[in-house]
Parts: sequence; structure tokens; C-alpha cells
Amino acid sequence: MKYRVRHITEYTYGAPVSLCYNMAHLLPRDTKNQQCTNHKIQINPPPVYQNDGEDYFGNQTFYFSIQEAHKKMVVDVTTDFYITPLNVLELPTQSTITCGELRSLLEEPNTPELRMAKEYLLDSPQIRHSEELKAYAESTFVDNKPVLQAALTFTHKIFTEFKFDPHTTTVATPLEQVLEQRSGVCQDFAHLAIGCLRSVGIPARYMSGYLETLPPPGQEKLVGADASHAWFAIFVPELGWIEFDPTNDLMPSDQHIVTAWGRDYSDVTPLQGVIFEGGGSQQLAVSVDVKRI
Repeated sequence: MKYRVRHITEYTYGAPVSLCYNMAHLLPRDTKNQQCTNHKIQINPPPVYQNDGEDYFGNQTFYFSIQEAHKKMVVDVTTDFYITPLNVLELPTQSTITCGELRSLLEEPNTPELRMAKEYLLDSPQIRHSEELKAYAESTFVDNKPVLQAALTFTHKIFTEFKFDPHTTTVATPLEQVLEQRSGVCQDFAHLAIGCLRSVGIPARYMSGYLETLPPPGQEKLVGADASHAWFAIFVPELGWIEFDPTNDLMPSDQHIVTAWGRDYSDVTPLQGVIFEGGGSQQLAVSVDVKRI
């Protein structure tokens, strides 16, 4: 299936900005079932410098700087790509490794993949180990339970016990508060799941991207469509990284478009940078359109 994503970011400043430097994670990356064919980047005012790159995690990035006074900045990115559906229903039957066995393998990792996965057990800027997170997850990730089955159960647990509410959290809300109030948005649910998994010794990483705007015939529209979306993935030996979406209680197949992955949101912020001489108050507007073409 061929898709097109258009992501428009618009900043309006209270006072003219004379100079800015920016880095963007707005180009969907190639994965085992996703292949980008072309992209177009339009920036206004036109940058004096622009260059594509790749970050530590292998995500596609682009850098740019604007060196003329401006009260509005618009970054308009359009990407075309193909997605091949994954048969995710078969994945839980393809691995019987238990949570206890995975934790034992990670104690003495004997492959490059296991050694790299251990990085996703460590604390990161927005996700910290805690006893509260461990207590919420440890009854699900018991030693004798297959790790994929446990992850499915935990995904359903978050979906049923938490309410999607964009008014109860911000990007800086602590996970313990999200856990206590049982509400938040997709980013909170992904961070919560990752924090819980790491606290019980299971490697987990943050997935950032989009959901298809229009659902398949007969299905309801997924929460998070028409906006950036977040979910998580866990590492399973022999299978690699397997994804789960606690906001929608499913394993992503062909409606999730991966832009980037990292330890948490701070590694894959869609657009970040610094401004000089101006700015003051600022307003952000984001428009996302995902469609089949």
C-alpha cells in the first residue's frame, strides 16, 4: 500500500526572531515493512543552510538555519512511501521465550543485539525506573510467562485502565502522576509502558510516527489519527523489536507509520531548536494528513 504524509508545523512569534537553528525528525524512516520513495521539504522563510543527516538511532533528520528576521516560521514536509502489512497475529506463536529467560540473557548478553538492547533498560531523560512503575507491571511480567504474551496483556491493561484525555497532562507530566490519575495521551501511555517494562527488566523503546487518517471499511477511526502518534516496542531475541500500541490495544501492522525511535520523546522531538533576539510569546500549530494514494 502506498501512503503520503504531509506534516505542517507553524510557529508564530510575538516579536521578530533574527536567527534560528533547528533539527527535525519529520522524515519517516525505512523499516522491515516500510520504504520511503521520496520526500519534499518546504521551509518559509527560506533557510540559508539545510542539510539531511542521521542521528545516533539511525533516524532520518534534517538541519536548517534561518538568518532573516521573521515572526512566523512554517515547515511543510511531504513524504511518499510503501508499507507491507505485517502478520502480527502469528508473532506471539513464533517465540516462547519467557520473561525470566529474557532477563537472564540480558544479565550476560552474548550477541551484539542483546548488548545493544541493554541500552533500552537504562534511565533516559523522561523515563526513570521507580518502585511504583515496577509494582504496576511485575504481576504481568512474571518469570514463567512468555514475554510476547505478557506484553499483549500489559498493552490491554493500559488500554482498559487508562482514559485518553488530552487535557490532563503535558509533555513534562511525571509518569507517577500519569499512573495515579489513570489518564493522558498516547505519549503518556507509551512512556508509562516503557517505564514499567524497564523497571521489571524488559528492554523497551519509544516509537514515534503517525496513524492512517481513514480507517479500513467497517472499523472505527483510531485514536491519534490526524496527529503525531506514539507507541512502544520491546526486544525479543530471534524476532527483534516487536511493537505494541496501548492507546488502541493492538500490535501495529500497516496503519502505523514510523518516523523515528529512541529512548523516549526527547530523542525524537519532531522539531526542536534555538532562537535568538526575539520570540517572546509563541504559538504552535501542527497539521497532519495521512492518506492512501
